[in-house]
Amino acid sequence: MPKSSDISFFAQVYQVTRLIPKGRVTSYGAIGKYLGAAKSARMVGWAMNNAGSQLPSVPAHRVVNRLGILSGKGAFPTPDTMQTLLESEGISIKNDKIVNFKKHFWDPSEELTL
Repeated sequence: MPKSSDISFFAQVYQVTRLIPKGRVTSYGAIGKYLGAAKSARMVGWAMNNAGSQLPSVPAHRVVNRLGILSGKGAFPTPDTMQTLLESEGISIKNDKIVNFKKHFWDPSEELTL
């Protein structure tokens, strides 16, 4: 995915998020690191808070914190929406945390070329 100073950071976050395959997840920090802003996990989180209004749609449910916790679930229409979407893709959740997080983790720095 080409990076460009003409594209806002949020738009770049949405571009990366759209590339996460079904049944896989990544973290806020991994997206930030891929975009060259390793300490910007919170900014990626802010982008995810606004993802619901984006077209084409952004699969924000596939972005979790570095421990696999569904920390962004409050940004969805209901508290269970994020979990329901992940479970529909074959990901098990227990106590708001992804079971076997490492197995499902998708690292854009490894999967995508700059």
